[in-house]
Amino acid sequence: MVLGAYSVGVFPMADGRDAPGVYWVEPRQRAILPLDGFHLSKSLRKTLLSDRFRITADRAFGDILQLCAESASDRPETWINASIEQVFRRLHTAGHAHSIECWDGDRLAGGLYGLALGRAFFGESMVSRATDASKVALAALVARLRVGGFTLLDCQFMTDHLASLGAVEIARADYMALLADSLSGLSASGSSAGPDWAAGGADFRAVDGAASTSVSGPLAGKAIVQLLAHTS
Repeated sequence: MVLGAYSVGVFPMADGRDAPGVYWVEPRQRAILPLDGFHLSKSLRKTLLSDRFRITADRAFGDILQLCAESASDRPETWINASIEQVFRRLHTAGHAHSIECWDGDRLAGGLYGLALGRAFFGESMVSRATDASKVALAALVARLRVGGFTLLDCQFMTDHLASLGAVEIARADYMALLADSLSGLSASGSSAGPDWAAGGADFRAVDGAASTSVSGPLAGKAIVQLLAHTS
């Protein structure tokens, strides 16, 4: 049901961490981050090149999910309740949901998680417990999606933070056209299971092979800068 909802531009949210249920959201204006339009500022480039953070993928999905769900001084309320947390853990186990982690030594300093479907990636939430951690995570995500053949990075709602990194806001009709194109490789499975959600030509882990690392191993900041440099 959740995969089907994302395929038609709808996603779940909750009123709070302890909310008993969810509601479905379909924004009239949608924030996206064009994968060829990521803004790599001089300061972010410097942070990446310094390897201040160790950057991994799918190493600590559950921890990132919990960190995103926690209240903090800059985000006292959360929309990630137990139902959303449970379904995304299942989606991760099934290979649809992914995380990017930023480590400061052995401490998880921030990151993000989201859902991959066809050639679309739906960014769900990002979190920072150290300066620039979420920016570094998003840069790593964009590099990964570019190498993996993704065509759409959905950010859901616009924020000043996202805008500073290159996100733009588009009308729902334009978003739906982009979404349809990014899901064009999906085909019916011929069973009650519905479409083959894994089809579509994109590969979240492609950069790991290109970087000669393991699936969940670290990706150096220099490699991320090189992948982003010619469009920044």
